[in-house]
Amino acid sequence: MDPGTLIIASAPPRFVANGTFDPTAFGTIVADKSDDGGRRLVVGGARGDIHVWINEGAPSRPAIILPLDASLEIRLEVASRLVRLLQGGAAGPLPRALQLTAQRRARLILLLHALDFRLGGAGPRDIAASLIDAEDAALPALEWKSSATRRKANRLIHDSIALMNGGYKRLLRGR
Repeated sequence: MDPGTLIIASAPPRFVANGTFDPTAFGTIVADKSDDGGRRLVVGGARGDIHVWINEGAPSRPAIILPLDASLEIRLEVASRLVRLLQGGAAGPLPRALQLTAQRRARLILLLHALDFRLGGAGPRDIAASLIDAEDAALPALEWKSSATRRKANRLIHDSIALMNGGYKRLLRGR
């Protein structure tokens, strides 16, 4: 599960928790989906959305569940954002691990374009001509074979296919 998603459930019977969990109290619901696993919400905020999974309907004694996994630190930061909102403050920025830098965002966009071209049947030369350097892509075969542009096009193809085949999950885990 995405470490940026908070899991809300009812607290155990001996814990005293007040009221019910009302996500509309701290933002506008921009996405809402219910299924057998519970209700998944995205609550929009000025400093980033908060993703919530309410796994027991509307818990009467709300509690945040924090799985003890490799993403625990990120989950703690996301939970702290929610606590600040519930206490009437500003959520603050998303955890750094969940933020995309401008450079990372540009690389991901380039990878998506490369994947689109590749799935459409384009080869490394075509991808290089469209996304990297059209002049280098037109080099004679002998020069093309040892060019940096060819290596970059092949890396784009390799990385974009890896992203499609499950690598995107690393993004969700902040890696």
